[in-house]
Amino acid sequence: MAPYLGLRGKPLGYFLSAICTTCFLLFGFDQGVMSGLITAPEFNKTIPETDGDPTMQGLVTAIYEVGCLAGAVLVLFIGEKIGRRKSIMMGAFIMVFGVLIQVTTFLGHQPLAQFIIGRVVMGVGNGMNTSSVPAYQAETAHSRHRGILICIQGGSIAFGTLIAYWLNYGVSFTGTDMVWRFPISFQLIFAIIIVGGMAVLPESPRWLLARDRDEEGTRVIAALFDEPENSPAVQLEKRVIMDSMLAAGQIGAKAKFSDLVTRGKTQHLRRVIIGSSSQIMQQIGGCNAIIYYFPILMERSLHQDRNMSLILGGVNMIVYSIFATFSWFVIEKMGRRKLFFVGTIGQMISMTITFACLIPGTASAAKGAAVGFFLYIATFGATWLPLPWLYPAEINPLRTRGQANAVSTVNNWLFNFLVVMVTPIMVDRIGWATYLVFALINASFLPFIYFFFPETKNRSLEELDIVFAKGYVEGISYVRAAQELPLLTQAQVEEHVARYGLTEEIGSAAEKGAVASSIEDARSKETETETE
Repeated sequence: MAPYLGLRGKPLGYFLSAICTTCFLLFGFDQGVMSGLITAPEFNKTIPETDGDPTMQGLVTAIYEVGCLAGAVLVLFIGEKIGRRKSIMMGAFIMVFGVLIQVTTFLGHQPLAQFIIGRVVMGVGNGMNTSSVPAYQAETAHSRHRGILICIQGGSIAFGTLIAYWLNYGVSFTGTDMVWRFPISFQLIFAIIIVGGMAVLPESPRWLLARDRDEEGTRVIAALFDEPENSPAVQLEKRVIMDSMLAAGQIGAKAKFSDLVTRGKTQHLRRVIIGSSSQIMQQIGGCNAIIYYFPILMERSLHQDRNMSLILGGVNMIVYSIFATFSWFVIEKMGRRKLFFVGTIGQMISMTITFACLIPGTASAAKGAAVGFFLYIATFGATWLPLPWLYPAEINPLRTRGQANAVSTVNNWLFNFLVVMVTPIMVDRIGWATYLVFALINASFLPFIYFFFPETKNRSLEELDIVFAKGYVEGISYVRAAQELPLLTQAQVEEHVARYGLTEEIGSAAEKGAVASSIEDARSKETETETE
């Protein structure tokens, strides 16, 4: 069989992106599936502890995030060793086992414990995938397409949630265990597609070249570019990647955890903090208070019956999915910073409308709170849904990208667990003040974004190393450095690496010699090709 099913160039890129998108579809489906199950009489009959107990409902739903956290930590330790592709495949396999554990839960056989274990196992697989997929997509995509591709993945979370909500509603009339067993089993379809797809896709060329697997890395670049391996375009791309490794001191060596906290011209620590903060802000802004618990919020805050709550939840997910496509068309025009600002202000206004309309406690005023919910999910879907999956994958350098992306995902799941766990308790105890808290939290994001989030649109991953080197060398803010640095060609990237002395950051002379030799080989091949 031909490598990668015989696909090259754009068809290979489309297939790769489709599999990555399926990972996030599964992520979104699993986010939404519990919303319609946790209060279902058939589910409560099998697991009686969840019946009418907000704390237990929060635990059974949020325990999934503990598994996701563990999966992200696992990638932090082994992800760089086994690579992006194997990490994703392993994550999908683990999710299959998690599904099987959950759907074989029966009353009288410790159902609560078994279901929780299944949720945790499922989470481990998803945590591995969400830590690995953005880095894999970022390292295999052209810089002009990277933003929209990862935004499509982020947006697919909304479509996965939409499928879950309406599937929940569709089976809610069966009156049997199918109300919850079928939606959970449905996740196997996504997982099987992921395993099958990743089995035939290539590894990240940057990961391969960083481990001295020169021939494989060159072959993958050639396939992605649909060019011969000795073509000028392939050799130039390879040389730029290796120049970046020269600057980072990474060739044939694995990144150490200590690399995450280094400063200097590479500013690894700052970049880890910026990437992680975007994931934290996504969670504490209140998104999963709406996504996970929308039907419950409709029942408890707006006093709707279960059937109407499920319908409104499904409509809300339609709005969510429609607006999730917004970033696809504007991400490379508006840029990351503007979308972060627009999203934060929109979420703050939405939460303000919600809590203000709940204060009177009347049915007519509560309708305004529903408007706030819909406005929030529309704003979130268009901005904060995809951005924190894109930004850490862009902002971190090659040497630490895998581990830094895992750190940011760890923070995502840690704060996701916190919000999902406390939301039903907050709604039960403090009512409308829950949404006041989220409004204030969103307001606190604005100065952090303004002062610390540099723009990354249309830049190659190697250019971003230069942005941080420029800020450090010239003693200016990194936001300003990104604004002042023009977009660079690949040849100019090499010039700026030398100008800012990035190659001085590398660890050992042996590594430097190895990289320089590899780069020289690439240049020789390019020269030979041009001569021919």
